[in-house]
Amino acid sequence: MNVAASSYRPPGPLPAAPLAPYAGPWGLRQAAHLWRRAGFGGAPAQVAATAATSMRDAVRSFVDFATVPDVALPQLVDDEYPGIVRAISRERLRAMRREQNVANVTWWLQRMLATPAPLQEKMTLFLHGNFATASNQKGIYGLDIVRQNELLRAHALGNWRELTHGIARDPAMLKWLDNARSEKAHPNENFARELMELFTLGLGNYTEQDVRESARAFTGYTLARRNGPFVFDASRHDDGSKTFLGRTGALTGDDVIDTIFAQPACARFFAGKLLAFFVYDDPEPELVDAVAAAIRKANFTLAPVMAQIFSSQVFYSERSYRALVKSPVEFAIGSLQLFGIAQVKPPVVAALARMGQVPFHPPSVKGWDGGAQWLNTQAVLARENFASALMASADMAQTRNWLVERPPSSAQAAAQMLGDTILQGDASAAGRARLVAYLDGRDTSAGGALSGENFEERMRGAAYLTMAMPAYQLS
Repeated sequence: MNVAASSYRPPGPLPAAPLAPYAGPWGLRQAAHLWRRAGFGGAPAQVAATAATSMRDAVRSFVDFATVPDVALPQLVDDEYPGIVRAISRERLRAMRREQNVANVTWWLQRMLATPAPLQEKMTLFLHGNFATASNQKGIYGLDIVRQNELLRAHALGNWRELTHGIARDPAMLKWLDNARSEKAHPNENFARELMELFTLGLGNYTEQDVRESARAFTGYTLARRNGPFVFDASRHDDGSKTFLGRTGALTGDDVIDTIFAQPACARFFAGKLLAFFVYDDPEPELVDAVAAAIRKANFTLAPVMAQIFSSQVFYSERSYRALVKSPVEFAIGSLQLFGIAQVKPPVVAALARMGQVPFHPPSVKGWDGGAQWLNTQAVLARENFASALMASADMAQTRNWLVERPPSSAQAAAQMLGDTILQGDASAAGRARLVAYLDGRDTSAGGALSGENFEERMRGAAYLTMAMPAYQLS
């Protein structure tokens, strides 16, 4: 098992045909791996059901999901907000924005937890990191960020080019990167630059002149009013001739996006991002090229690309298995799913802040660095505190799940069940021994062997110890 917590390429050889269909063993270990990567971990019964089918059918169930029923948007804290901004005190406005923020974040976390289409939410999280936009800044208040989230979700497995056209018209993005205020006399370069550097091409694949010409093309992409919908204002648009990435004409922002997607570097950029998020960090150039070819073949539609990745030799290889550090969101939502907790409560948002990742609040337009950064001393302590609080919570006490549904026959049997269910057998020998000792009362102040009288409390404590093991931090 690879338990490295670095952001470097894992050791071992790349399979000779990395994207060829996987034909190896299929069981709980592989099914749980798929659930962690294509979702957030799932419940034990879901993992078992996936293991009971074929790999092909399992991947199809994630990628070809049924239409998810509409979920009501978060309620605005006040029906007139943000229209009443000038009529209330600054203190009340700040309080309203804090309340709205918790409501928005909790809304999305609840979708992640309860969705019948986990890959849709996982892809939405991935796309949020790619087109990173932060709420409660630069005029992005109320439901601006939620509506952007709905845009990302609608294109989660759809066409990346179409999504990028949508992002260029998204009110939250227009505010975030200042394009709403861009006009032909003073083109703002922020969106034009980040569109290429962080969203589609990467550094080294464009020039400063391309940035300037792109900024001219995006003038007039604005809002009807300060908080209104997107409009194209021809009076503010520079309709003169421009040369961008070798293409010349009276280019608009849409022309710029189409030109970007015609560049070979664009598919390679997306391939590298997909592999680093779903397979492992720092993928080999030949693997990036293979996925880029799949992206071009699919004309930038994500569903067939993700199906190929999740069915591939490299995805189920030992070098991919537990090679990624769980993000705080993956850690928290996966833990709630593991124990059958049905609701995300506001304290989860505070816990995510301590772990270093709150949705809708990336630290910058680059998103989250991830990798080993998720496992600094403060973040690890926050994870342990979250697991401890979860095991002691009223939700756990009121939930009859696999952990406490029947008393185990012995401490050894209980430790085996915990290791198999939470870690798919990936606990070290020393870790298993510590579990047995704790369950048998040797490491508790109360003492006494595991019994029907103490098994619920002891099992929750042992579950916490299992969640604190290195393997549980990894996806």
